Amino acid sequence: MTNTGTTTTAPYAAEPPVRLEWARHAPEVYKAMIRLDSAARKGLDAKLYELVKIRASQLNHCAFCLDMHTKDALAAGESVERIVQLGAWEESRHFYTEKELAAIELTEAVTVLTDGFVPDEVYARAAAQFEEPELAQLIAAITVINAWNRFGVTCRMTPGHYTPGQHA
Repeated sequence: MTNTGTTTTAPYAAEPPVRLEWARHAPEVYKAMIRLDSAARKGLDAKLYELVKIRASQLNHCAFCLDMHTKDALAAGESVERIVQLGAWEESRHFYTEKELAAIELTEAVTVLTDGFVPDEVYARAAAQFEEPELAQLIAAITVINAWNRFGVTCRMTPGHYTPGQHA
């Protein structure tokens, strides 16, 4: 803001180049990931699925996936408020159902394996909220988004250009 109270417009930072267009260079892997992602989402609520993908992407600092999955969550009917609060879900538990909280907590445990393991109590809370087939799908969805995050972060895929449903 200038002294006269008018707003000045500063240019945004330059968009960094993509390091590697991995999907173009490894198309069979990309196609297999798409099939795996499609298989992992079966039987999961669309909003829950996107919350899981957003939370893992937050933890992994994958800007490309955050862009994609926040837009897909909004398109699926998720609220802006719940998406925004997801980064502080432990302090914002009242925004989520017990089932969603169990899924978010499991997502964190599976994503941050550098802590050594998925704690029994975290797994037990998820197992209490999900039937075994749905829990298996949830674990698959968490695993798949973590793989996508590694491609996105390593190749420095650029956020901001995704349109909801673009990769459906």
